Amino acid sequence: MYVGAAAAVWLFAEIGPAAVTWLRQLGAAVVLLAVCRPGAATLRGRNLALAATFGLVTALMNLAFYESIARIPLGTAVALEFAGPVVLAALGSRTARDVSALMLVAAGVLLIADVRWTDSTLGVVFALSAAALWAVYIVLSKRVATAGVGLDALAVGFAVATVAFVPLAVRTGPVWASPRLLALGIGVGVLATAIPYALDQVVLRRGVERARFAVLQALLPVTAALTGLVLLGQVPTWPEALGILAVVAGVALRSK
Repeated sequence: MYVGAAAAVWLFAEIGPAAVTWLRQLGAAVVLLAVCRPGAATLRGRNLALAATFGLVTALMNLAFYESIARIPLGTAVALEFAGPVVLAALGSRTARDVSALMLVAAGVLLIADVRWTDSTLGVVFALSAAALWAVYIVLSKRVATAGVGLDALAVGFAVATVAFVPLAVRTGPVWASPRLLALGIGVGVLATAIPYALDQVVLRRGVERARFAVLQALLPVTAALTGLVLLGQVPTWPEALGILAVVAGVALRSK
């Protein structure tokens, strides 16, 4: 997922975050439609409405996320974005251990937010917007998995979002004249959307509870920070590193 995000950062200089978001949706939709070939059951009634809602929410989440990482480091943005799953997981908590784990994760997120608030207020706002949408994404993902339409719904939903957000394609002009940029744009869709979101469906269909799924996703800030360090040269500050470590500690406590 975050190798795809790093590739997206490379594209920002050429076409901007909004256009990259649209290319990401397009790439994911093309690949998943070709692989899944959704059946008629996904194209009507409640299943179609669920798929379309899922696709639109996911596109908005990705747009907010890309606008944030255009302004603040990748690992920092992902750690802030985790505020959404933290709240969602808190709603499913039942024990003191769960609460302690969630407090650690929340402390890590707050530490990082405090570091970045004066540095790039807009970047933090976009990251926290993505956080709220991420919580909605998790709820909808579980519903899609439970409904049994899984990957078909992803394919249809991303296709709907691609059409709905076509105004974002205005700045994609340079991509169509450059095979390298086009391959990079489609690659972002495959790496950052098609593969990881399909894996989410596999996990959720195996009966993993929503709260546990939300907390386990706290591992993502670590992955993002390492990817940002290796591919983008983004070195976290000490407070940011402490915040990320607090998130990891919360995951270790909750996941046992």
